[in-house]
Amino acid sequence: MSQRTTRLRSTSAARFAACAALAASLALAAVAPAAAATGPAAGGVSSETARHTASGGRTVALTFDDGPGPATPLVLDLLAQYGAKATFCVVGDRVTADPAAVRRIVAEGHRLCDHSVDHPQPFAQLTPDEVYYQITAARDMILQAAGPGTPISWFRAPGGQFNAVDRRMAADLGLRPLGWAVDPRDWSLPGTDKIIQSVQTRLHPGDVVLLHDGGGDRSQTVEALKVLLPWLLAEGYAFDFPEV
Repeated sequence: MSQRTTRLRSTSAARFAACAALAASLALAAVAPAAAATGPAAGGVSSETARHTASGGRTVALTFDDGPGPATPLVLDLLAQYGAKATFCVVGDRVTADPAAVRRIVAEGHRLCDHSVDHPQPFAQLTPDEVYYQITAARDMILQAAGPGTPISWFRAPGGQFNAVDRRMAADLGLRPLGWAVDPRDWSLPGTDKIIQSVQTRLHPGDVVLLHDGGGDRSQTVEALKVLLPWLLAEGYAFDFPEV
């Protein structure tokens, strides 16, 4: 047997062993008790879905999904006007299309969240290999745009469609699964007034709020922010990031 054949067989065996180990760990997570499925991962990151702020108290964490998009600069302008900070859950292929927007997000003191490569739904029905690709490839795209070492602390599944295996995988990759406590469904274009009313009536101190700056027409969201940002300040809220 040639040395080249031996090396090929050795490499193939190593890859098979790695894939088998991953499959076994994912299978174990799928059947583990709920407490184990939401506990800290090996690196200390919790796999429990984050729905509240890091600091607690009278704080709010604004999160914007599906960008960057045409509305992203408008959202950033408003956040700067009111001294607000937010978390942007960005989609990999949109990051690649507009890396300058991602760099601006970081430069202005906001945080980034991995929101998959191309927003596949229903996300919970993807295979473990597909989930792994969606998380890791998107993270690589974000780092390519924002620069090596840029903090990415969360992963938000498209549509918030997590299952126990997805949450555990995100945590094992160092990303806290990110959900929300308040969803005004701005993506459905319910009208500016309804977006405002939904946030104002449902918000409690320490909540994560879901909004969108990409994925479609976000003019209603932008108009709602013109009311919500000064209202939050008047109500004594401080802007925070989600728990990690």
